Amino acid sequence: MLDILHRIGVVAPLDEVYRALATPAGLAAWWTTDTVGTSEVGGKLAFRFGDAGGFDMEVLELDPSGRVRWRVIGGPEEWLGTEIDFRLDQRDEYTIVRFKHAGWREPVEFMGHCSTKWATFLLSLKELVETGHGRPAPDDVKVSDWH
Repeated sequence: MLDILHRIGVVAPLDEVYRALATPAGLAAWWTTDTVGTSEVGGKLAFRFGDAGGFDMEVLELDPSGRVRWRVIGGPEEWLGTEIDFRLDQRDEYTIVRFKHAGWREPVEFMGHCSTKWATFLLSLKELVETGHGRPAPDDVKVSDWH
């Protein structure tokens, strides 16, 4: 199995970063404006990206001390069964976000695209928490024909 890994530092308290990752309103402000669902362990979240499709997640873990984890239960074949994991650590004025999209079966071209898109969305998360304005889809950075 293969994983996508990223790490960013956000100049903000951990609880603010956690809220942006753990609530539908927070997620809609940096990932995609078309976000709905229930943010509780066992709950389901749906993320849509217009014509590009979307993803359905089951919430596996919500820990305000620094972890959010989901399992992909709907979306492209390559994503099914993979897990998205955000781990947060407070280090002075920074909250360090360690991101993992785990369980890819093979390093297909779509994995490379998704790695780049995750990076752009993590920067959107950083912008949201530091400035109050993220770049969620449909206003995100387009990186290829897959958007």
